[in-house]
Amino acid sequence: MRIAVLGSGLMGKGAAFDLMSSPQVKEVLIVDSERGRAEGLAEWLKSPKAKPVTANAQNPEEIVGLLEGCDAAISCLPYRFNLEVVKYAIRAQTNLCDLGGNIEIVKKELALSQEAERAGITIIPDCGLAPGMVSIFVHLGVEKLKEVDEVHIRVGGLPQSPQPPLGYMLVFSVSGLINEYIAPCLVLKDGRLTQVEPLTEVEEIRFPPPWGRLEAFQTSGGTSTLPSTYQGRVKELVYKTIRYPGHCQIMKPMVDLGLASSEPVIVDDQKVIPRNLFETLLLSHLPTSGPDVVLLRVTLLGRGKKLSYEMIDLYNPQTGLSAMMRTTAFPASIIAQMLGSGRIGQRGVVPQELSVPPEEFWQELGKRGIRVEERWDNRP
Repeated sequence: MRIAVLGSGLMGKGAAFDLMSSPQVKEVLIVDSERGRAEGLAEWLKSPKAKPVTANAQNPEEIVGLLEGCDAAISCLPYRFNLEVVKYAIRAQTNLCDLGGNIEIVKKELALSQEAERAGITIIPDCGLAPGMVSIFVHLGVEKLKEVDEVHIRVGGLPQSPQPPLGYMLVFSVSGLINEYIAPCLVLKDGRLTQVEPLTEVEEIRFPPPWGRLEAFQTSGGTSTLPSTYQGRVKELVYKTIRYPGHCQIMKPMVDLGLASSEPVIVDDQKVIPRNLFETLLLSHLPTSGPDVVLLRVTLLGRGKKLSYEMIDLYNPQTGLSAMMRTTAFPASIIAQMLGSGRIGQRGVVPQELSVPPEEFWQELGKRGIRVEERWDNRP
């Protein structure tokens, strides 16, 4: 297979690393608008499969031209580029998956499903961690239980050694983080699609030592298409983000005061956008590197049973890949390889909970050392 990775940032690096390990993948195009970044990643990969390519995501002819002849592509670009990249993939007749992150853009991608189907290709949005991997485990659990009343999704990427005041490190883009904290959260409650305010409904959650007692609260984006997919089959479906205790209590007042607002304010006769300042301060004061951990728990209740999927993944010092890179980029790589090999035959733009074979996906995670434990209990 020949697969293109669009974007050579942290997630592009993780996806390209995983692709290099596959004997089925013969060539990986490392695509970036800056030649130095693409070449730097190719050099780090130390593989003859890696081919650095300079191209601008805002130039249709460049992207369509390089996608032609590829079996699949992964968009590791900021989500604002994804809709145009989907259009490029349709023109090039190339299978595509992206890391998603914005449900409004995903809806626009889904609206292009007939065009993708006519092009004979498959496009799958939101193929990261959450949204992403969690959707596939919800699908797996629903198929096993058959009748499901409640789905509870809890996910968080955290520093292994938290530092005050927020106990957090930037494991992905600061812009994406703020979006999670300010946009409405789409959930299922009493079987109805419902919007809930972010940074609310704080609950205590526990993981095995050394993580222990943590907190989880409403944030946007993690459910993606799941509420729409399972409306009519599930009464309650809720996603919450995991943080160290006290994070929400500090963050919510700052958001309530308007620090995450994009509306300009006048300060000393200067127009200032609070969100830009807030992002700059977070980038300046929060760590962006160091050992991290990703915690995941998907719990389904139904038919008197409780079915759980739990994962604890750690920074890998041998490869230098963070847990967030492993659990976000590796799933995208797995799905891209399924697309390129023809393992996913459904055509059009389709959510992954309706297209990715869950058992096979689970097995592929295990091959990469990402362990997801399944547990059955009687319903409490």
